[in-house]
Amino acid sequence: MDNRAFATTAEVVRRRRGGRTLFFERLRRLARTKNIQPSFTPAQIAIASIGSFLGISSLAYLSMGTGHPLIAAPLGATSVLVFAVPDSPLAQPRNVLIGNLSGALVCVGLVAAFGSEPWVMGLAVAVTIALTQAMRTVHPPAGAVALVGVLDHANWDFVFTPVLVGSLVLVLWTLVLNLAPGRSYPRHW
Repeated sequence: MDNRAFATTAEVVRRRRGGRTLFFERLRRLARTKNIQPSFTPAQIAIASIGSFLGISSLAYLSMGTGHPLIAAPLGATSVLVFAVPDSPLAQPRNVLIGNLSGALVCVGLVAAFGSEPWVMGLAVAVTIALTQAMRTVHPPAGAVALVGVLDHANWDFVFTPVLVGSLVLVLWTLVLNLAPGRSYPRHW
């Protein structure tokens, strides 16, 4: 058998075109694609920072004052979407509210039926993704809501506090902060 017919990955990477390896040439081309990642103005950065501070702080103080847990880790991810990229389809009120609510309902139902086994964690996230895709309400933190709910052995209270109330508070703060001229939220329901 001729060993020259089988090139190793290292040999493929080492092959040269115009004095540069293909691998490094590709990396260089990728580094030049600056238009892929969004850039933000200082005003956008300030509004996102202020919004996330107000939203998460409000939830923390409401939790302390009412004795109800109104904050969960996935709401931090929701804050990133609604305050930093409010024009994103994934950050619209429909996606935030129905997406997070779907994740909560799925995890509570699965925990009630099957407990908190590792496979239930995977199933909760998978069902949440499928459900939100089918309903056109994809919201990435909803998968985290489902996972956190299974990890915490969530019951029906989890659906309302922290998920529904927390999502509503963040959407309301987003609405308030986008009353400024030149800003519009929501783009659609």
